[in-house]
Amino acid sequence: MAGEYSRELSTKVFAGQGRLIEKGYRQGGPAGFGLRRTLVDERGTIKGLLERGEHKSIQTDRVILTLGPAEEVNLVRNIYQAFVHQGRSESEIASDLNERAILTDLGRPWTKGTVHQLLINEKYVGDNVWNRRSFKLKKKRVRNESAMWIRAQDVFEAIVERELFEAARTIINARSFRLSDKEMLQSLRELYLRQGLLSGIVIDECDGLPSSSTYSSRFGSLLRAYHLVGFTPDRDYRYVETNRELRKLHPDILREVLDGLRVAGSDAWRNLQTDRVIVNGEFSLSVVVARCIETPTGLLRWKLRFDTSLSPDITVVVRMDNANRTPLDYYLFPRIDMFSEKLRLTENNAIGIDAYRFDDLDLLYEIATPIPLSEAA
Repeated sequence: MAGEYSRELSTKVFAGQGRLIEKGYRQGGPAGFGLRRTLVDERGTIKGLLERGEHKSIQTDRVILTLGPAEEVNLVRNIYQAFVHQGRSESEIASDLNERAILTDLGRPWTKGTVHQLLINEKYVGDNVWNRRSFKLKKKRVRNESAMWIRAQDVFEAIVERELFEAARTIINARSFRLSDKEMLQSLRELYLRQGLLSGIVIDECDGLPSSSTYSSRFGSLLRAYHLVGFTPDRDYRYVETNRELRKLHPDILREVLDGLRVAGSDAWRNLQTDRVIVNGEFSLSVVVARCIETPTGLLRWKLRFDTSLSPDITVVVRMDNANRTPLDYYLFPRIDMFSEKLRLTENNAIGIDAYRFDDLDLLYEIATPIPLSEAA
C-alpha cells in the first residue's frame, strides 16, 4: 500500500514537471552563456532578471530563458558559424576565445568541453528539453532514450537558426558514429601511451578523440574503458573519480528531497547561497552525501564532515551503497544532537547514532507537513 502510494506521488510530480516544461518554464540550472533567467508571474508578465544564485520567492512565479547581452548573443552565433561554415574545431574556438580574454558564463576560461556543450544544447535554438536522465532515490541514475524526453519547441527566443543548429549536430554525430569500439579503444590506448595516464579532462582536451562522456556511454563507464586499454588508476584516482560522480548525484538527490517535501504539502525551496533547504519558512535542512569506503578486510565505512557554519536545523545524511551508485539508507540528525564536525559510521553503530537511521525519508516528509489550525484545534 505504501509502495503504491509512493509510486502514485512520483507519477504526479513527474506529470506536473512535464507540464511546466511544455509551457516553456525553466526547471533549474544556470541559463548558460548568451542567455538569462527571467522571472514572470502567473500571467506571464515579466518581473525582472534573476542573477546567478538568486531564486524565485513566490510559489506562483515561474522562470523562463531570455536573450542575454547583445555581445554574448552575437558571440554564440559566431561560434556556431565558425564550427559549421569555417570547419573550426571546439579546441580551436576555445583557444581563440581565451586569447581574446573572453570568459564563460561561470567566469572561467573556455575549454573544448564547454564549447562542445554550447554547440549541442537545444536551448540555443529555443527548445525546452527535460528528462534526459532519471534518478530516483533507491534506484540507479539512468540515461533515458530520446523518446522519453519531454521537449517543447520554440518556447524561448532562439539565438541560432534551427538549420544552423541541426548542421552542427550532424557534424558532431557523424564524428562519433564513424568510429567502431575497436577504433575508439585504439585511440584511447595511444593517448594513454603518450600521456602515461588517463582522466576525463585528458580525454576531453585531446583533439580527434571522442569526448569522455562518449566513452562512458559506449563502454558503460570510464573505468571500464580504462581497463580495456590496460590503464589501472591508483586508489587516489578512484577516490577522485568517485567524489566527482557523487557531486553529480547531489543535485538530483536534493531535487528528490524537495519534490518529496512539496508533494507532502510543504513549501520548500533551496537557498543557493548557503545550499540549505528552507521548509515552510520554519526550519532549514541540508543534504550530505556520504561516500562508502571499503577497508582491505572488506568492512564498510562512511566518513562525514559537516559544515557547522551553515547551522541547519536538520542534516539529512544519504549513506551510499558499497558501489557508491545508489542510496543505502538515511540519517536525520537534528542540530541539537550534533556536537562534532566529523562523524564516522560503520555498518552497525551504537543505538545513540542508529536511532537516527531510516530506510527512507517518509518520516521527514511527514513531520514537515504543515497542519491547518482547524485540525490542530
